[in-house]
Amino acid sequence: MSMYLSDWLELFQHFIMLSMLSIGGAVSTLPEMHRFLVVQHHWLTDGQFTASVAIGQASPGPNILFVALMGWNIGVNSGSALAGLLGVLITMLGILLPSTTITYLAAGWLRQNADLRAVRAFKLGLAPIVIALLIATGWIMASVSHDWRLCLVTLVSALLIWRTRIHMLWLIAAGAVLGWVGWI
Repeated sequence: MSMYLSDWLELFQHFIMLSMLSIGGAVSTLPEMHRFLVVQHHWLTDGQFTASVAIGQASPGPNILFVALMGWNIGVNSGSALAGLLGVLITMLGILLPSTTITYLAAGWLRQNADLRAVRAFKLGLAPIVIALLIATGWIMASVSHDWRLCLVTLVSALLIWRTRIHMLWLIAAGAVLGWVGWI
């Protein structure tokens, strides 16, 4: 599969759009990334998509690394390591540039106007949106694997987070143990 200039531009534009939707972090846009990269364009396989997310999340450093891995895989699938570097550059600039700029500008304004009723209402209104996007992300990641055990762990974790006060680090540790013993 070779990538043309128009493909690279479309990829860049899509990641700019995803950046604008990434309330709660880039991970909240995984369902749309999957639809665009795997289902619509076939630039990545399900396995490459899932592996990019898993490796990016497991690696030390910012969890946005999965976007760089997706860009790398898209470029390498198109033919070369140089294209892989171009894929990293395009996806990372696309996902980081708009949201970083807006966040920088908005943070200053919000800090100056933190006492306004509208600012407090805005912050409270974003919480359900972020939660819904993260649930959709968990569902996509679990269902792509076609493993009922992973779907079960995802569902149980979501219910425990929702209904209890258990710290998420305990759930992450439990997931690590389940993976270590080979259950998921």
